[in-house]
Amino acid sequence: MPDLVLSGLAGAPGVTLGRALVVYPPADLDAVPDRKVGDVEAEVAIFLEAVELAKADVRGMHARLSAILSSEDQALFDAYLQMLGSTSMVDQVVSRIREGSWASGALRDTVAQHVALFEGMDDPYMRERADDVRDVGRRILKCLQKGRDKPPPYPDQMVLVGEDITATMLAEVPVEKLVGVVSARGSSSSHVAILARALGVPAVMGVEDLPVVQMDACELIVDGYSGRVYVDAPESVRAEYLHLVKEEQELTAGLQALRDLPAETPDGYRMPLYANTGLISDVTPSLKSGAEGVGLYRTEFPFMVRDCFPSEDEQCRIYRRVLEAFSPRPVVLRTLDVGGDKALPYFPITEENPFLGWRGIRITLDHPELFLVQVRAMLRAACGFGNMKLLLPMISNIDELDEALSLIRRAHNELRQEGTDVAMPQVGAMVEVPSLVYQIDAVARRVDFLSIGSNDLTQYLLAVDRNNNAVAELYDSLNPAVIKAIQLVVEGAAGGNCPVSVCGEMAGNPLAVLVLLGLGVDSLSMSASSLARVKCVVRNVRYDDAKALLDQVLTLETAAAIRQCLSDALTERGLGGLVRAGK
Repeated sequence: MPDLVLSGLAGAPGVTLGRALVVYPPADLDAVPDRKVGDVEAEVAIFLEAVELAKADVRGMHARLSAILSSEDQALFDAYLQMLGSTSMVDQVVSRIREGSWASGALRDTVAQHVALFEGMDDPYMRERADDVRDVGRRILKCLQKGRDKPPPYPDQMVLVGEDITATMLAEVPVEKLVGVVSARGSSSSHVAILARALGVPAVMGVEDLPVVQMDACELIVDGYSGRVYVDAPESVRAEYLHLVKEEQELTAGLQALRDLPAETPDGYRMPLYANTGLISDVTPSLKSGAEGVGLYRTEFPFMVRDCFPSEDEQCRIYRRVLEAFSPRPVVLRTLDVGGDKALPYFPITEENPFLGWRGIRITLDHPELFLVQVRAMLRAACGFGNMKLLLPMISNIDELDEALSLIRRAHNELRQEGTDVAMPQVGAMVEVPSLVYQIDAVARRVDFLSIGSNDLTQYLLAVDRNNNAVAELYDSLNPAVIKAIQLVVEGAAGGNCPVSVCGEMAGNPLAVLVLLGLGVDSLSMSASSLARVKCVVRNVRYDDAKALLDQVLTLETAAAIRQCLSDALTERGLGGLVRAGK
């Protein structure tokens, strides 16, 4: 397949050259036929034995990587073990067996039900958990089928290629030979992408029309920045990427040297950089990348992997692990943001328009008992650390904000009356609904900080579903309307002396950072993999120059013109390499 270029999604940053090794799932759930069972109890026993064998497999992978990954990174495998131990999934399979289905068929139907639940969610991070459920099901099926395939010979400079590469597949290969990952399914939120980032391995996910069966042993160029894969590329492209690989190695070494230096402009403007996370496994990559804390901790995942709402004590333990891991650095815990098409398995919600429906703070205010339990858990978790901040999602009006603040004060008072010495935390509001932009003065008077959710704010301002391929090209956070909305927020918050942070993809984009710096945003929060590049921009661009550049940007009328202007500005300062890979 000479000179073939494939396009996908950037999963883990970096560029590499290597030889493709095609791998396949351990078993095919879709190929399982219907079959009745005679001895029900024997079939239940067979299934439960297979679950234990699958657990042993995952523990073995965990052990093989223990010398390479930190204990926090290895928590990815804890998530798999948690699913294998989930009473919801196991009990549903057993129930189907008792209704007369054989174990493999019961497993197939149960996995399909759970996969459909996750795939129907709006949040990309939650949607990717469907692949984890599917992978767990395949591993149980492999054990049911007594499959113990001999692993293939692993070549040096190996790029793992498959229809659906999973974290456990990645864990089965010798990491010293692995240089890249290419998968037809998945995104940057997939567990395999998270693990690839932790290992420092470039990955491209969601590659459409990936010719898997023809790719074994082909030479691949994997561009984890642009999401492109080159198959048996011509010598001119190969030479260009060999140069990029060398440049990447030099750049990485230079960025690593910045890790412990402050994110401060040459003329003294300080802009703290924080990490976004939703997993304890993200802690080590964040700290290694120089994160000054957590600017956004998504609390949804612990709710998704359970059969019912986690108790106050369970939530407290989860939050305390995160607060302890980052102490004394600040951690911003966002309250539960589910609803619409992000329904919990035990709290189903069906709506025709989930983007504008019952979600985020709207649900928790309609169910204050859920909100109070979570806030109490957060307040208790912060005892002894004092580094917790609380963030409210999807606020769209002042009434919602006032009600939420009242409930937070109530939870604080209850705990104090019960004898628990908890402090009242700083409370912030997410600015992601456009209506809040025009009420920002009133909001800033009520809260301690603001966090602009650039992904949703862009989506709502531009009326674009960023997950709909038909209109996805219209989604652009460098659109002049988005930039001017952020300007209104920063200017409105200044009157109330209320700090403004930006989280989301925009905060991790070196081009957008020039604009955010010029706007006077106080801090940025992003994925750990983006921290070093953003810090490099901040440390090499004068604040006064960024403000002058912003004046120029505000005269431009299209996102394309703005992007070109910002790209030229980086190149003039010798920072073109921060966005050059993949061009």
